[in-house]
Amino acid sequence: MSSRRRVVPGVHPYDGPAGGWGALKATAIAVRTQMDALDAPATLLRTNQPDGFDCPGCAWPDKEHKSTFQFCENGAKAVTWEATSKRVTAEFLAANTVTSLLARSDFELEGYGRLTQPLAYDKASDTLRPVSWEAAFARIGAILRTLQPHEVEFYTSGRASNEAAFLFQLFAREYGTNNFPDCSNMCHESTSVGLPQSIGIGKGTVSLDDFDKTELVISIGHNPGTNHPRMMGTLHELARRGVPIIVFNPLKERALERFADPQNVIEMATYSSTNIASTYFQVKAGGDAAALKGIAKALLQLEAEQGKVLDRAFIDEHTLGFTDFAQDLQATQWQDIERESGLTRGDLERVAAAYAKSHATIITYGMGITQHNKGTANVRLIADLLLMRGNIGKPGAGICPLRGHSNVQGNRTVGITEKPSPQFLANLQRVFGFTPPQEHGHDAVKALQAMIEGESKALLCLGGNFAVAMPDSERAFPAMRGLDLSVHIGTKLNRSHLLVAKETIILPCLGRTELDLQETGRQSITVEDSMSMVHASSGKLKPGSPELRSEPAIVAGMAMATLTESKINWLALVADYDRIRDLIEQTIPGFDHYNQRIRHPGGFRMPLPPTERIWPTPTGKAMFSVFDGVHENQQVEGHEVMRLVTLRSHDQYNTTIYAMDDRYRGVFGRRDVLFMNEQDMAELGFEHGDRVDIRSALPGHHQRLDDITLVAYNIAPGTVAAYYPEANVLVPLDYLDKESGTPSYKSAPVRLTLRSKEIRALTALR
Repeated sequence: MSSRRRVVPGVHPYDGPAGGWGALKATAIAVRTQMDALDAPATLLRTNQPDGFDCPGCAWPDKEHKSTFQFCENGAKAVTWEATSKRVTAEFLAANTVTSLLARSDFELEGYGRLTQPLAYDKASDTLRPVSWEAAFARIGAILRTLQPHEVEFYTSGRASNEAAFLFQLFAREYGTNNFPDCSNMCHESTSVGLPQSIGIGKGTVSLDDFDKTELVISIGHNPGTNHPRMMGTLHELARRGVPIIVFNPLKERALERFADPQNVIEMATYSSTNIASTYFQVKAGGDAAALKGIAKALLQLEAEQGKVLDRAFIDEHTLGFTDFAQDLQATQWQDIERESGLTRGDLERVAAAYAKSHATIITYGMGITQHNKGTANVRLIADLLLMRGNIGKPGAGICPLRGHSNVQGNRTVGITEKPSPQFLANLQRVFGFTPPQEHGHDAVKALQAMIEGESKALLCLGGNFAVAMPDSERAFPAMRGLDLSVHIGTKLNRSHLLVAKETIILPCLGRTELDLQETGRQSITVEDSMSMVHASSGKLKPGSPELRSEPAIVAGMAMATLTESKINWLALVADYDRIRDLIEQTIPGFDHYNQRIRHPGGFRMPLPPTERIWPTPTGKAMFSVFDGVHENQQVEGHEVMRLVTLRSHDQYNTTIYAMDDRYRGVFGRRDVLFMNEQDMAELGFEHGDRVDIRSALPGHHQRLDDITLVAYNIAPGTVAAYYPEANVLVPLDYLDKESGTPSYKSAPVRLTLRSKEIRALTALR
């Protein structure tokens, strides 16, 4: 840091590695502030164990259970946040109006603790009041029966289990709609659309075993230390055995620089750490496609000079479209690649040389790839790069999209999609005896647009924080208030619950850590991780309230109250989740012997034909694609235009904020910051600590976020970054990937204006 920088309260360097003693301290604080000290150790030790519960955090898979400790810092935060001893009581709600609660921060709202009973909004008192389950279900059913199916949106969070999600889609489709906005629409929908076009399936192709065999990892657009922290153990192992890890990311992220494994006795005892990235390239926000095309172009040049760089036999036997792909690369100019990526030709040629040397390469990527105007094309471009050297369908190689929530991939597998295949719908009709709707429904953006325009009148949320997670908050929040009905299934209060409709009902559910007892006894649920492994999860804790119900039971209750002539025996399904899984097996390929296989430790893997070099594309081949030009987002001219990246703090998971710190980036006790390159600051007349107003630079748009503190940071020139979800207001609803509908949270053009040179004190934020 420059010695001339002003002192900004709550902003100072963090010198430690990711993980290490800092992670242990943060875990201890989470336990101390949320749980009974006697309950916490046993609860954490059950996390990700064969007879325990799956971590409600990220979707990184579990390795063989060789360690007693199968959780990370952020996993511990997720568990303790759910297993908290704090409760939202009827007395608390009676004393606090919805209007007053809306003035609290998102951190404060969830920090009040677990919901304990069904609630309904009372307009006269502006409060949430307890209501019986029977009354809640009856009111939901009565309203839904007055609406047309296309007027209702069924939203799903990625934390919902396979069983709950399957029942939810069954309820919606028997009701008559394919309106399924879900959290995947906001993150990896570009993967779900792009990869089937390239390799025939919208999932990654690697397993943890492949990481044991790989010779090179290229990491693009993700921050594993915060967003998928259990991955750090894998990267740590790779780095220690000398496998190159080449990173492309606009910000320098501590976990990608160095990491101390809390389970490594030597590192902990000596306060040492392991360097993770062998090479770190700070690509501009929105410059990934240019960088990928540069690597591919350099690879073609190596082939021309040396030969035997491309896997010609693989390309000839297994792919189509290579000639057009290669011609486009040859026509792409290096000056355009360098300008858009912010990297030099030499940088990208070095990556190409390392790639050419490796016999088995894995490319991992996150939302830094998917959340752009051409996010789907970005995903295809990564697949193209792997196909050039036959790096799909062989040991130690493949494509690895890094999913967020722990069952976001499983939700899609069991039918949460607005675009169901004809075969899936035919299977539903065969198994359940009703005719499901054939027309495609709404994704998340289309659902919100329909709500804004008054075409959708009800929103049923299986978890999540829909309005806060969506872009364009200034339009999303009023749309929630204009609904006839909003229903939220959840464990804690959040802002979306408080954006009350004409009628709002909140239904409290069991958490994943809690014991689920139904008529036939203790139940387990299942989830699918980001490497397509399906395994069981069984909570052990006493439920936070005797009135809590499981997600499957709540979905069934709503369905029975709505579908008075349903063909489905909902009560029987809730009594024994094995029966739900039997029906999933009958409906969806790949779930053969479902109940038997989940009883084996580790579960089973869903079919992934590309791992056997079988390509379920229309041509039966893997397909190369052509990325038009080098720009992955709408271009807005002007030297003062910055590209805004929205990102999570380290004490955050999606919209859930565990604390107000972002330790690795050196921010403590505040979230009102905009990270900016110090040279960009100087050129635009700003300095560290200035307070600025941020405006959308997109023509015809007027989104704004005011009074944000500038923080000098090691970030690519032309790029700024602010916290999600606060900065979502700056992303217009129509600024998205038109192929997948994914909002472009990772490169929104903005302009900054000085608001004040006066440094804001931390006390002013409270």
